[in-house]
Amino acid sequence: MLLHSRIEGSGKPLIIIHGFLGMSDNWKSLGSNYAAEGFEVHMLDLRNHGKSFHSDEFNYSVMTNDIFEYCKHYHLENISIIGHSMGGKVAMLFATSYPEMLEKLIIADIGPKYYPPHHEAILAGLNAVDFSSKPDRAQVEEMLYPFITDFGTRQFLMKNLYWLEPGQLAFRFNLPVFNAKIETIGEALPTENHFDKPTLFIRGGNSKYILDTDLPEIKKHFPSFELATIPNVGHWLHAENPKLFFEETARFLTNEKS
Repeated sequence: MLLHSRIEGSGKPLIIIHGFLGMSDNWKSLGSNYAAEGFEVHMLDLRNHGKSFHSDEFNYSVMTNDIFEYCKHYHLENISIIGHSMGGKVAMLFATSYPEMLEKLIIADIGPKYYPPHHEAILAGLNAVDFSSKPDRAQVEEMLYPFITDFGTRQFLMKNLYWLEPGQLAFRFNLPVFNAKIETIGEALPTENHFDKPTLFIRGGNSKYILDTDLPEIKKHFPSFELATIPNVGHWLHAENPKLFFEETARFLTNEKS
């Protein structure tokens, strides 16, 4: 089955892969900016996210294959990819599995290492939402609040709400599969995998996802990598400072020498 996507612009293909519990809509504004720079931008919904298909199979291998099938369907080659968080892990596996298809790789605020599960509070909040009582959006937010006190995180999660039928909200993502497969999200990139073409790792200055101590391991997998840090932002760096995120990534994508 083919992934759902938003496609904008024409020119060199650029694929954008969102993170866990995200979707293509999160990248609408930035996608338009890249399109204006001469890219054909493909903002994807990963399986079990957004408007893409639901499946009990959920791991980096099948998600990477979904991207491969998508590229084949649209005859995409000499692609650049931006992947954030879990989407960055998918992008790393894709780049190291199909290096001939790629020109450049951008990884936003995630490293190749193993990350222990850390979404427990978010999943607890999502599972606490009782849709049988036909809540409206405000009531859904009230149910999330005891578990997720951060306003921005709640707003991000609530973008996944839609009207299943009149009066009945639901989440677009496949929560039962996430509950069952949460361990897979932290998995490391296989030790032997490497991608030798230009790669940009871009991190939030306040985020702990890419530490200075992680850089030697990143270099093993991505010998041509460069690092950019956006100051005073956390893990949602592209949402917190879209202007600087765009400037850094567009510079890297359009610089022929890099």
